[in-house]
Amino acid sequence: MNTKLNLLAIISFLVIILVSSCEDKTPKSFSFAFYNVENLFDTINNEGVADESYLPDSKVAWNTERYNHKLDNISRVMKSIDTTGFPSLFGICEIENIGVIKDLIAHPDMLKANYSIIHKDSPDERGIDVALLYDPSVYTPVTTTFIKPDLWENTDSTIKEVLTRDILYSVGLVNNSDTLHVFINHWVSRWGGQEKTEPNRIKIAQTIKKITDSILEVNPDANIIIVGDLNDNPNDTSIFHELNALETTTSLKNSSLYNLSLKKFNDGNGSLYYKSWDMFDQIIVSTSLITGNYGLKVSSNDQSVFKEDWMLYQPKKGPARPSRTASGGRYYGGYSDHLPVWIRIESN
Repeated sequence: MNTKLNLLAIISFLVIILVSSCEDKTPKSFSFAFYNVENLFDTINNEGVADESYLPDSKVAWNTERYNHKLDNISRVMKSIDTTGFPSLFGICEIENIGVIKDLIAHPDMLKANYSIIHKDSPDERGIDVALLYDPSVYTPVTTTFIKPDLWENTDSTIKEVLTRDILYSVGLVNNSDTLHVFINHWVSRWGGQEKTEPNRIKIAQTIKKITDSILEVNPDANIIIVGDLNDNPNDTSIFHELNALETTTSLKNSSLYNLSLKKFNDGNGSLYYKSWDMFDQIIVSTSLITGNYGLKVSSNDQSVFKEDWMLYQPKKGPARPSRTASGGRYYGGYSDHLPVWIRIESN
């Protein structure tokens, strides 16, 4: 009897080892999301920041109640994107300062995310920045650089510097093993006209392309993710030609960039709506993230656009579109004029 018990114990022990070994070899997955949260400003008048439209005495009447309602809305979206849990990496833009980010991640609906923050105030004229939220149990930042775009424009026969958002460039380790290069972006807007502002977006694309080329020259299999509100569509010159972010195909080129939003945009999908659906919010990856040659692999060659009925507004004419917080001095109490985009990544 004792012999049988000992034999069963040994078998059970071997099964546990075998299962554990299989579990260790099973690829772990995590998600990466990006969201333009549309003017997440606090209610305080900060000197040197163009926050006049988001103060208690503004037309929007941006008070504590409305600020907290905005945090409620954004938190609801962020916690709903991935049904398996919060995205392990989350790029955001249109946030005023570190204070509003801390308020956001301290929201009761956000506490389980356990996010840490990478952020720096940028010289942007609107007073808005980009940031990276990350789960430190999944992503370990090693180096972070904030790249200031060198942009100029002619104004009344004078040359003026264009002050916009920095590019957040973080290099880190996923699960303490796989190196990941992350670029969080919010390119110059189309305010003033698409044609007039396009040269500045082209210049930003060239800046990023130069950096990614240098990374891939050192390591052709480097894992690179470029995410953000690029204020251009995937087939525009800045992205398709200058950044050379291509559509994923069966024949991939080594050391290249592929736009996971291009196919969906060509199929009529988008992340924001003006006169039609635009796909300004994009996720672009290097070849290795599609092939899985360097430890990380996207689970799909298309990004997902998170869109639920409760996030949308139905006008009298046209399709339902993102329900925004405010516009033109009018307060609507919605979520954002953009929809979040996200992908899932498998880690071996």
